[in-house]
Amino acid sequence: MSRPDAQQGRPEATAPAGSRGPSESFDESVPRLGLEDLSVGQKFMTLERTIREEDIVSFATDFDPQPFHLDPAAATKTYFRGLAGSGWHIGALTMGLLVTSGLPLAGGIIGAGAEIRWPSASRPGDVLHVEVTVMDITPSRSKPDRGIVSIDATTVTRQGLVRQRMVAKLLVFRKSHPTQQSVSS
Repeated sequence: MSRPDAQQGRPEATAPAGSRGPSESFDESVPRLGLEDLSVGQKFMTLERTIREEDIVSFATDFDPQPFHLDPAAATKTYFRGLAGSGWHIGALTMGLLVTSGLPLAGGIIGAGAEIRWPSASRPGDVLHVEVTVMDITPSRSKPDRGIVSIDATTVTRQGLVRQRMVAKLLVFRKSHPTQQSVSS
């Protein structure tokens, strides 16, 4: 799998999901890829993020205030039998990992639609990374400066448990497109 920093193997752990360290911001030094640089079957892997209990509760307090996301004691009496992270939290975490360490697209990651599944609940202490595979590339017939790239982005724990699977269509520009010169250089 390709990594923007060209390292191979298991991704290195980074700061917990609730914090932002220098390695977790947009890195302008990483070469950006255009439509012409991608190929079907190409793989990318992000760095890792650890989910803490306080991250789960904080996200849920603002965006998904249900007992199984907010209260560890109350959560034991629910379907999840313990504190479970919101799927939307994992979606946001996945996007953050893709932007900061996983999919270095010229012009940014511009979504054109997605299907998301959460086959298992995230838990405090999960260490997650995202594995991306380019599934399809369709150059635009009417606008030759761009195309649609379909990806499979799977968010996985170190133990191999799939927490989220997303199949997304992304708008990707060619690096030769004039508006991409300042973004991708």
